[in-house]
Amino acid sequence: EVQLVESAGGLVQAGGSLRLSCRVSGSTFNDYTIGWFRQAPGKEREGVSCISGMDGSTYYPDSVKGRFTISSDTAKSTVYLQLNSLKPEDTAVYYCAADQFYEVACGRSSLKPDYWGQGTQVTVSS
Repeated sequence: EVQLVESAGGLVQAGGSLRLSCRVSGSTFNDYTIGWFRQAPGKEREGVSCISGMDGSTYYPDSVKGRFTISSDTAKSTVYLQLNSLKPEDTAVYYCAADQFYEVACGRSSLKPDYWGQGTQVTVSS
């Protein structure tokens, strides 16, 4: 079974930056795609980025493209999400997730990833 542990989020001003990390354990890192999702109050959970453990392919929806960057350190079994140029509408609980299917882990499927972290709050003030 895969365990995912996210770093603490935080409170930042609009235009600021934050880096989240997700440590992956319990399985071979390369077997999974790791995705980041977020859920704002009253809204559905949405995928904001993902990275394939097999070939490093990444995906970003238009809402975060050019502002968020996902990366991985396989030696540390950790995936990072760099959030730049933050906006108040980026305020949400951010979750990392893992699935063996790329489209699922990227939030591009009706199916949900098999494994989830506990979530971490990111608040962007205006």
